[in-house]
Amino acid sequence: MTATFGFVFPGQGSQSVGMLADVAAQFPELKKTFSEASDALGYDLWQLASSGPAEKLDDTAHAQPAILTASVAVWRLWHGRNQQLPSVLAGHSLGEYSALVCADSLDFSEAVQLVAERGRLMQAAVPAGTGAMAAVIGLADDDVVSLCEQATAHFSDQAYSVTAANFNSPGQVVIAGHTDAVLHAMALAKTKGARMVKQLAVSVPSHCALMQPAAEKFVETLQKVNVRSPQVAVINNVDVAAATEPDAIRDALVRQLYSPVRWVETVQHIANTGVKTIYECGPGNVLTGLNKRIDKTLEYDVLATVPELDTNSREVS
Repeated sequence: MTATFGFVFPGQGSQSVGMLADVAAQFPELKKTFSEASDALGYDLWQLASSGPAEKLDDTAHAQPAILTASVAVWRLWHGRNQQLPSVLAGHSLGEYSALVCADSLDFSEAVQLVAERGRLMQAAVPAGTGAMAAVIGLADDDVVSLCEQATAHFSDQAYSVTAANFNSPGQVVIAGHTDAVLHAMALAKTKGARMVKQLAVSVPSHCALMQPAAEKFVETLQKVNVRSPQVAVINNVDVAAATEPDAIRDALVRQLYSPVRWVETVQHIANTGVKTIYECGPGNVLTGLNKRIDKTLEYDVLATVPELDTNSREVS
């Protein structure tokens, strides 16, 4: 019987000092996944996740392996007790790597090193202060795309660009690009009646043209990584499709760096596969909040605390 549930995995920003501490206290085996990651990285990742400092954990090169590890650790806890596979997986940006690990497309140790390098390349691609991201809430997607085009056209130097980076939920779009262009787009959004416009506290402007240099170097890194056909369909961010061939998976991961995350379409696609319940697997519940605004007909649950893991360790279908 085909499973009628799917799993989604969070991206960067879901990390926090002390995350999963209660889960580790109840399920000590969770730390084994962190130990495996620590061996691959050469530093104590559980210590960093547990005690910080926060500014170090939030650094892109540390945050990415930390979130991946936390997500995979929770997946292993759940799957070890349940022994079932969902019918589909997806992840928001970095979360796509978590999904590929859980679909047995990437080896965990290699994936931890891969996302650490991804974070390093992203950070190196843009000097501090050059790029920015902002959330625009209360405008239609097309309106946000249009105001980004207007903001880019405002500058004679087309390097000063801003584009839609994350289509997170209806009425919530994140924009990214050169700082000046982002600020101009924010001002335009306010004049067009956006309910809220907020610059995000990020060090890297993800999913925009400023990530092209990182993507070009990331190609070489990905070629060294063993990629297999996933055992479970993984819906990627770029095409909202499930690639099966290793080279196609690599290509989608490269394009993801400078292309928007089409999360609204991703959740809609999952719903169209016949899934009835979507579980968020990893620290926090950010995706569940977005998902509920995308499709109100589905059921949603999170796997981030002891009660949630206990409740959802029973058989699901």
